[in-house]
Amino acid sequence: MSALSFADDILPLLRPGDIGEMEAYGMDLSSYEDVKKRANDIYKRLAAKDMPCDKPWGTADIAKFKRWIESGMQP
Repeated sequence: MSALSFADDILPLLRPGDIGEMEAYGMDLSSYEDVKKRANDIYKRLAAKDMPCDKPWGTADIAKFKRWIESGMQP
């Protein structure tokens, strides 16, 4: 299995509305650097089903995000 990347595997999971909503809180989910810096906090919220607020991610997508973190958070 090849390493996951932000551009190919994580960014497509983020809906434009999610990106826009989080900009109001000072977080740019479309930015690799921002997501990398906050990856553990984002993962905790995803796993708790607190994020996104209208439709939590499925188990497979949450696991993919965790694998991205564990595999070194490639751009």
